[in-house]
Amino acid sequence: MANIVFGSKPLSSLVPLMPEWDPIARMREFLKWDPFQEISRVAVPEVPVYAFVPAFEVKETKDNYVFKADLPGIKEQDLEITLTGDRLTISGKREAETKEKGDTWYTYERAYGTFTRSFTLPTGANGEQAKAELKDGVLVLVLPKVPEVRTKKIAIEAGGKFKV
Repeated sequence: MANIVFGSKPLSSLVPLMPEWDPIARMREFLKWDPFQEISRVAVPEVPVYAFVPAFEVKETKDNYVFKADLPGIKEQDLEITLTGDRLTISGKREAETKEKGDTWYTYERAYGTFTRSFTLPTGANGEQAKAELKDGVLVLVLPKVPEVRTKKIAIEAGGKFKV
């Protein structure tokens, strides 16, 4: 094979080394891409890229419906929980830090703004006995079940005494 020389340097020293092509890494990059985020930067430039959307967990226990939400930086007075019929609505806001002149920001990724989440409750949620607590940035909301709606175990009798 010929050793090609460009001026006084071999051609191989002028070509930057290409990293190995990793299809899995390329697929991860593609899956992280959000086309709607790209459109929002162009279409509505004054809206921040990072919207504040708290994460919720909702579970059903034997006696309650339990809602948990990560709400770091939200004060109790900035949070509102309402129950209208079977619709539970949790809304709040987290204020952005003021940007002082002369400050140098290297990255600005934290989300700020208002949010509203609504949940349709199943029949049997007792809104009159609901309790909510905001502690260490975690909201815990407990809605007890109405006693008549709780699951009851029915005993099975053996022996053929039952007639229809």
